[in-house]
Amino acid sequence: MPAASDRDTLVAALVEQFDALIELGRQLGDDQWDTASECPGWTVKDLYSHVIGTELMLLGRPDEAIDVGDAPHLHNEIGEFNEVAIAHRRDRSGAEVLAELEAVVAERVAALEAMTQADFDAESFTPAGQDTYGRFMQIRVFDCWIHEQDAREALDLPGHASGHAVDVSLDEHTGAVGFVIGKKAGAAEGQSVRLRLTGDTERTIDVRVDGRATVVDDLEDPTTTITIPTLLWFRYAAGRRPGDASHPDVTIEGDQDLGTRVLANAAYTI
Repeated sequence: MPAASDRDTLVAALVEQFDALIELGRQLGDDQWDTASECPGWTVKDLYSHVIGTELMLLGRPDEAIDVGDAPHLHNEIGEFNEVAIAHRRDRSGAEVLAELEAVVAERVAALEAMTQADFDAESFTPAGQDTYGRFMQIRVFDCWIHEQDAREALDLPGHASGHAVDVSLDEHTGAVGFVIGKKAGAAEGQSVRLRLTGDTERTIDVRVDGRATVVDDLEDPTTTITIPTLLWFRYAAGRRPGDASHPDVTIEGDQDLGTRVLANAAYTI
């Protein structure tokens, strides 16, 4: 059963992810919470506030809507919605935000553990459109893991580069790689790309353009092969920094122009 449907896999990944955020938060001093992240306008504390806001929404008691102003990093309604949680907690200390996360996570884990496979298979709104509640939770693992990595990058505290949550995040991401290569990078009919992710968690994702760009498992001679550390690829894919083909940890074999275009167009998240 794919990760997007398997309740046990997703609950385990979410629990691991929540624990990782809490463990990281417990290491931080007061000043570290105010460290700017690569998410425009957000500090480490704001990343945690954002996670709390979404989990409260999933518990059925979202933060009260308030005017968040017109900050330069707010570009759409989703951005304005996300900013509400940050605005509500702006005057709180990092320790207070962490304590709230711990309390909210305890409720969410209890709610998740009470759900059945049928609940996870039920139709649901997701950030990617209508799908199942399981798909929503797969996206949720990915979102929380990316924000944990945002905090770690800002604080120069690398970690949580392997585990259930990372595997589920890669499962979620794999579905978007065809869009990145075909639609954004403009790979032509008959071209193919092998994305080789390396590091503590490794994965090879093969995409061929045959009418449309599709992830395949029978690619033998890719037009281009990109080899890149998994964590670096996700800085690009999440739009945290421009995709850089000249980075010393990146190699492109085969069609250099196509590989460079893929990296330059890697960002796809909201």
